[in-house]
Amino acid sequence: MRIAVLLSAGRHPVSGAAVLPRLEAQAIRMAAGLGEVVGLHAGPDPAAVTDAFGQGLSRIEHIAVPAGDDPVPALAARLAGTAPDLILAGRRGQGGDESGLVPYALARALSLPLIPDVIAADAEADGTLRFDQSLGRGALRRLLVRGPVLATCHPDAPPPLAYAYGRARRGSIETVAAPAIGAGPAPALTVEERPYRRRPKLVKGAPTGGSAAERLKAATGEAGAASAGRLLIDPDPEEAAREILAHLRQIGVLAPPGQRAPAPSLPSQM
Repeated sequence: MRIAVLLSAGRHPVSGAAVLPRLEAQAIRMAAGLGEVVGLHAGPDPAAVTDAFGQGLSRIEHIAVPAGDDPVPALAARLAGTAPDLILAGRRGQGGDESGLVPYALARALSLPLIPDVIAADAEADGTLRFDQSLGRGALRRLLVRGPVLATCHPDAPPPLAYAYGRARRGSIETVAAPAIGAGPAPALTVEERPYRRRPKLVKGAPTGGSAAERLKAATGEAGAASAGRLLIDPDPEEAAREILAHLRQIGVLAPPGQRAPAPSLPSQM
């Protein structure tokens, strides 16, 4: 079985140094033992993904794509030529735009099924691929699919393999010619950045219609059910008791004067 793991140039969130995204390192561990594994990276510099050697890869194919260009056409052309049985990718990048759309764009360009949020993968004797897909809150779903297929790795997948310096020095990078179609500029993302502003909390039970004065009265307790009571400041015990009894009769807890409260119903015995 031939497996391709898509690699991206990640950035450390603190230092900004080039690192291998954790999700892609988890995808490398998921692919280990299933067959022949190769990494595939499209970008200007292959040095950004060399950490994948220490995480378990022995070979990386690099497609030279200028910075800022869309890598999807180059990746799709290379994958169409090699036709791997399984394509693994992280569900988002690290330190860049992190749109998470590259696996979906590749699946659409290659007409492949996409299985998101995979935490485990295995191969059956007849060549069928078995996936355990995370559904959130600990729920899992097992899928049996015949390749080729594209799957994205979930953060709950097994952690990456321990980094090995000797293995990292033995890895090889193979530069692959970019397709003649050209990558072209990446699609522009219309993103607007604004400072965070706390949203006002909605008052429970406040009317949605009416004038602003009516809504203000409902919020301050001058209208509605809150305005039906009386404010007593340091009342006499007898007066306070009368107000409590009147309120309990108003809400139906106690029967009005002169009426007996209905007897509680007892469960029938068979």
